Amino acid sequence: MVFMMDDVCGGLGPIVSVIKGVFNIIKILVPIFLLIMGVIDLAKAVLASDEKEIKAGTSKLVKRAIAAVAVFFAVTLVDAIMGLVGAGEEDTDGTTSTSWSACWRSR
Repeated sequence: MVFMMDDVCGGLGPIVSVIKGVFNIIKILVPIFLLIMGVIDLAKAVLASDEKEIKAGTSKLVKRAIAAVAVFFAVTLVDAIMGLVGAGEEDTDGTTSTSWSACWRSR
């Protein structure tokens, strides 16, 4: 079965696997990191017991939460677009050829 996947990707299988792995890491770890940093900022502000710092900490948390959602959906959108690129290409004899989307989905 490994040979079939390499045939689908035309030798680009390892590169596609690495790219998809990086996408998955970014999609999971970056939002978690942003949310943790936002919570830490808010906790520091609450411990300082200053109303102005609490508002600033809350603002930072909201901005980081929005950034976390944006990163997650941006990576998901790129992943979906990569799966659609080249879908349904036809050869000159009318048969459907292996496409980039088949390679992207196989990894």
